[in-house]
Amino acid sequence: MHQTEKELCSSCGLCSIREWPMQESLQSCVFKNGWLGNLERQLFGRERSLDDPVEMRFGITAERFTARMKQRIPDAQWSGIITAMALRAFERKLVDGVVTLHRHTEQQFFSVPVLACSSDEIYASRGNKPVLSPVLRSLQTAYRQGLKKILVIGAACHLHMLRDFRERFPYLQEMEIFTIGIPCVDNIDRSRWTWVLERISASPATARHMEFMQDFRIHIRHSDGSTEKIPYFSLPQELSDPAIFPKACMSCFDYLNSLSDITIGYLAAELTPQQDRQWVLVRTEKGRELLDLVNDELDRFPEWGEWNCDGFIRQTAGGIIEQMKDTGKTYAAEPLIPQWIGHLLSTAMGFIGPKGIGFAHYSTDYHMIRHYYYVRYRLPDHLERLVPAHVPVILEEYGLPL
Repeated sequence: MHQTEKELCSSCGLCSIREWPMQESLQSCVFKNGWLGNLERQLFGRERSLDDPVEMRFGITAERFTARMKQRIPDAQWSGIITAMALRAFERKLVDGVVTLHRHTEQQFFSVPVLACSSDEIYASRGNKPVLSPVLRSLQTAYRQGLKKILVIGAACHLHMLRDFRERFPYLQEMEIFTIGIPCVDNIDRSRWTWVLERISASPATARHMEFMQDFRIHIRHSDGSTEKIPYFSLPQELSDPAIFPKACMSCFDYLNSLSDITIGYLAAELTPQQDRQWVLVRTEKGRELLDLVNDELDRFPEWGEWNCDGFIRQTAGGIIEQMKDTGKTYAAEPLIPQWIGHLLSTAMGFIGPKGIGFAHYSTDYHMIRHYYYVRYRLPDHLERLVPAHVPVILEEYGLPL
């Protein structure tokens, strides 16, 4: 195996399973096979339309809306739609177990893969863990126990590996598998997490949840219930160094988890004072079944905001390209601007910047452009294999070089 191929690993957990040959697991690696393409055709009967600007960004969907739980689940990242959906799927015997993650007992943001087979175990999985996580390792337990119906909650890389492996090999083909996808980008390698959190938060020891939010600030919720907000513009410069992120995350081209049965995130949701609205993208009939389990428990809202964010992407694209190209750049420990100015800029962006569906459009394109040029300049041998067909079409919209 080529050295760069070894380095492109999202630690999904599939190749750590010993119930089948490791070499078979490796054949399903998304970094070997590329993103979307044939797997999208297998799931939907077609690839996303290159004539549909929304579908190119968000993937194939049957329905999209924003929502929140009428009764918020305590300590969930948002209102708890994913946790509630998993609980109802288990309680109503749609599935026998849930492949998911628990928090590490010694580090709140680290994860432990688990096959949750009780309501208490599923409830304990709430909250995000923004580090590389071997979710699929728990498939080994489900396989050993002979479970016939499972729910898998994971990032795009997990679900690409799972769908490809199930298609290629017989081991999981008798299982009925439902999937909930989480939009995922900018995870951190565990070895770097403490270093990163200490440079962001004034109180890293009490941090419990963290997210890059629609108001152009990082929100960190602490154990006392308070929320710390740090403007993107006032982060230490060293945190913008592409080298601090795993190569696998910087080579991802499915931010919105397009092969899940249902994707649940926050990008297109309105940011309210309660910060509890989520964005729901129903993709398949199984996704509809999962949604039906919690429909009566949701307050639903239509998507909002204006689609166009062309000017904001064009303003940032040149800087992204140069940053990805400059592999020898040194990044300072200090922020470019102090927080009080950063908050002014974030507030201004909240008024004039993209919102709702426009923010989802902006964030998706920003990361797609970043990742394309990361691979082009830093992992060029992988470019043709990894990049799905819609990416060059979007780059051409902005007049960016291929």
